[in-house]
Amino acid sequence: MKILAIGGTGSVGSQVIQQLVMRGADVRALVRNKDSISKLPKEVEPVIGDLLDPASVEAGLDGVDKLYLLNAVTPDELTQGLIAYVLAKRLKLKQVVYHSVFRADRFPDVPHFASKIMIENAIKTFDLPFTIIRPNVFFQNDASLKDVILGAGIYPLPLGTPGVSAVDVRDIAEASAIALTTEGHLGKTYNLNGPEVLSGEKVASIWSRLLGRTIQYPGEDMDRFEAQFRQHSPAWSAFDMRMMFQGYLERGFEAEDGDLETLTAVLGHSPRRYEDYVNETVLAWQ
Repeated sequence: MKILAIGGTGSVGSQVIQQLVMRGADVRALVRNKDSISKLPKEVEPVIGDLLDPASVEAGLDGVDKLYLLNAVTPDELTQGLIAYVLAKRLKLKQVVYHSVFRADRFPDVPHFASKIMIENAIKTFDLPFTIIRPNVFFQNDASLKDVILGAGIYPLPLGTPGVSAVDVRDIAEASAIALTTEGHLGKTYNLNGPEVLSGEKVASIWSRLLGRTIQYPGEDMDRFEAQFRQHSPAWSAFDMRMMFQGYLERGFEAEDGDLETLTAVLGHSPRRYEDYVNETVLAWQ
């Protein structure tokens, strides 16, 4: 059983590949250039390709039984995802595990959510066996906030109240690998949520306690948030992120009934806690 991983060198995909290798899976990874090959475990077969080049994707899928599809948030995310899916369908793969996003259907005004729901719809329309993974916000996103948290003493993401049911990337990776390597997951859509709802104030208080200093939560000034995001990201991405967080505030991003129990059953253990992740991160920063 050979699995092609698309998106296997990013923060989530790399963990998925590690989980697959741990389970003895035969893994191939689509990478964009030779430099990315060094990021892969030695057990993984690299193949160079580009999601906007169908011929290279088809070559990557040649001889493959299953596909793990995680395509990056880009202006052409929908096109990239559909090219990979249509080729997998043409080649009659045994399963595609698609990395979508929690509550994608409730955020049609968020560009990258809209792309994902369209890809989900295509996947559900045809007869290629599938599993859809729908994770909440990642704990590990906060690692990029080191300078702001330690320097300015601020937790800047506008999570609001009640907040989000953020989840650990390691749980996402483990669930994805389990869906690819064990029975009983075809036709399923899994909401992947953490065990607690994290408001902006609550997250700031956790960082404060574990750092031993006050970390402030500045509230939800969305104009300021978008302007700050534009300092290190393209304008379209800053707008996309603004719409996403604004949607969290307006429509909520809390786990739904049964989500925690379902993820616990898939993993065989309880999902990881945010406080434990922060404690690990603080120790690493020291």
